[in-house]
Amino acid sequence: MPAVASTAAVTPAITSRLPNVGTTIFTVMSALAQETGAVNLGQGFPDFDCDPALLDHVADAMREGHNQYPPMPGVPLLRERVADKIATLYGRRYDPAGEVTITAGATQAILTAVLCCVHPGDEVIVLEPCYDSYGPGIELAGGRVVRVPLLPGSLRPDFDRIAAALTARTRLVIINSPHNPSATVWTRAEMQRLAELLAPTSALLLSDEVYEHMVFDGQPHVSASALPGLAARAFVVSSFGKTYSVTGWKVGTVAAPAPLTAEFRKVHQFNVFTVNTPMQHGLARYMADPGPYLELAAFYQRKRDLFRDGLAHTRLRALPSQGSFFQLVDYSAVSALPEAEFCLWLTREVGVAAIPLSAFYEGGFEQGLARLCFAKRDETLLTALQRLQGL
Repeated sequence: MPAVASTAAVTPAITSRLPNVGTTIFTVMSALAQETGAVNLGQGFPDFDCDPALLDHVADAMREGHNQYPPMPGVPLLRERVADKIATLYGRRYDPAGEVTITAGATQAILTAVLCCVHPGDEVIVLEPCYDSYGPGIELAGGRVVRVPLLPGSLRPDFDRIAAALTARTRLVIINSPHNPSATVWTRAEMQRLAELLAPTSALLLSDEVYEHMVFDGQPHVSASALPGLAARAFVVSSFGKTYSVTGWKVGTVAAPAPLTAEFRKVHQFNVFTVNTPMQHGLARYMADPGPYLELAAFYQRKRDLFRDGLAHTRLRALPSQGSFFQLVDYSAVSALPEAEFCLWLTREVGVAAIPLSAFYEGGFEQGLARLCFAKRDETLLTALQRLQGL
């Protein structure tokens, strides 16, 4: 009698494309903050609502029937608004038809840019500490991550080490300014130095500029789009979620020269295809008034100053915060614990959630620093400060 094959349900094993990726510290700290009732200054998102006028524009777009697929690259009016903004602020005119693409947030934009240009064996330079999506995206493309640390202490670019890392295999360099997590902002001289380093190479540039409208103390944001030598080889990424306090909408932009955009869109059309239609129409109408993004630096500088003034009455030492909505603190006067352990302790025992800076380095790098987010209501910040003053 022939053997009967087993019909037991078995889930076949998968060989992971990202074997070293697990639950992130951001998920851990947010869950712990919720469990303990801590003030969550860990994850980088506002705890306040966006402008009601923006919601009205989106609702109007829905009622007007803008609920089906938009064009793959994005709603034309929104791309025109983005191109106009870049031209006004940074002096480069991108063609909205062939050089501006609307994305499902900046993280999708970054991954799509990597996938469209990085081939197996290519090298991609990232500057650590860095946003945690860079490395996995490069690995998914089959590329090799080349990690160059920012200068300890100042957390500014180390151009000698960047130059040493550039090889004939370098396909892409990723930079981020204003910088998450350090809150540093690249100067024009630094951007020009990067342009000089890349000029004799065939390396492309991915410039992550999601905090472009949060630069403080009267300093300008120097976009890669403002320097011709960089703009000609750059994918420039921005985020409506960060700019308009709607991180959950997941809408971003990429501006790039036409040949780069053509390759970007080949990947974009098959990993996302297109982006939420009424949100795009609402954002396009809202952008008719530049006030909200032009006033954002002053809005967040006031919060930064409120937060830093309060930190001055604690045993935490605030490092400079030049841009973004983050603040690094040195806790060496409080504890000798490693960064992750300190942040767990701070959440459980003090009631304030923070993120260890070491989480932004592969394998960790201990400097006795933690990242706090001040994109919160004043009441939230004051509650956190009251708790921190008890350290």
